[in-house]
Amino acid sequence: MLTQVAEGVLVHQSALLLNNAVVVQGRAGALLVDAGITGDEMACLANDLRELGQPVVAGFSTHPDWDHVLWHADLGEVPRYGTARCAASMRDLRSNPDWKARVAEGLPPEIADETPLDLFGLLTDLPAETAQIPWDGPMVRIIEHPAHAPGHAALLIEEHGVLVAGDMLSDVFIPMLNDPDGTNDPIEEYLVGLRLLEEASNDAEVLIPGHGSVAQVDQIRTRINQDRAYVHALRDAQPPSDPRLGPSAKPGWEWVTDIHEGQSQRFTQQTNP
Repeated sequence: MLTQVAEGVLVHQSALLLNNAVVVQGRAGALLVDAGITGDEMACLANDLRELGQPVVAGFSTHPDWDHVLWHADLGEVPRYGTARCAASMRDLRSNPDWKARVAEGLPPEIADETPLDLFGLLTDLPAETAQIPWDGPMVRIIEHPAHAPGHAALLIEEHGVLVAGDMLSDVFIPMLNDPDGTNDPIEEYLVGLRLLEEASNDAEVLIPGHGSVAQVDQIRTRINQDRAYVHALRDAQPPSDPRLGPSAKPGWEWVTDIHEGQSQRFTQQTNP
């Protein structure tokens, strides 16, 4: 089901991980950001958009995590964009002969048989200097930053006052830091990403996270401060006071505490080897 969150902007939310697929209506059709995670959901979305007279004319993946680079044949053969680093990450993965088996191993068992992989990660990279998505619709500004994943990008739809945050500023997920080989500084990278999102939020009245509920203008600053406080707690090896963890976590999402415990242990070990 599509829900309008601002003029010309709609959201379709997945049942399992509360992924938000974002639809931006254009002149001849829609831009689809992070299409969804199961075949049935994506096919349903494609049908809903056709009935609205808004077939998909372009796609965009905010970052290279598996649940943000999926696609379905019913959505059409259209340009699917990502940042240069995001698209390169997908090319590297798909260059491995066993890439499909690797991806399948990481899928939640509840939807492993329902997630189509043939069109997984087939992205067209946008040059690093590209400031907006090339399509026939409202200007969608690309805000690339180093937090969470290589080539992660938020999108700002200035005309409609909407900030699409990718896997940040969620009310169900804590910040998940990118630490692939220990050579980067994931704490500082995340704080850089938050600063860029904070700056962009000055022009936003609606925030759409990759997972969870949409935030209105009076909640956006709270989301930013909450993510920043969590990252500071990790940096300082302090227990976070975070409503997404422990007894206050969303029912059914208690496992997010396991993610925190893993991150806390990892960063404590890096600080005190």
